[in-house]
Amino acid sequence: MNDVQKLLGNKIRLMRIALGLSQEGLADATGLHRTYIGSIERGERNLSLKNIVIITRALSTTPSELFKDIE
Repeated sequence: MNDVQKLLGNKIRLMRIALGLSQEGLADATGLHRTYIGSIERGERNLSLKNIVIITRALSTTPSELFKDIE
């Protein structure tokens, strides 16, 4: 697994939890499947730009904020 994917997935998980959303809740808000959200959070997926925008909107943030501090 790619370290950047793991860092990004973990940040998405932390943001989701901070909003009180379950994986299913985030899936409903994005139109993505719950298992896909889980695989993103585990760092198993290489996200497309389209899905990054969809997820950040559902998390009330921006792509730039999502990538902040990820190197």
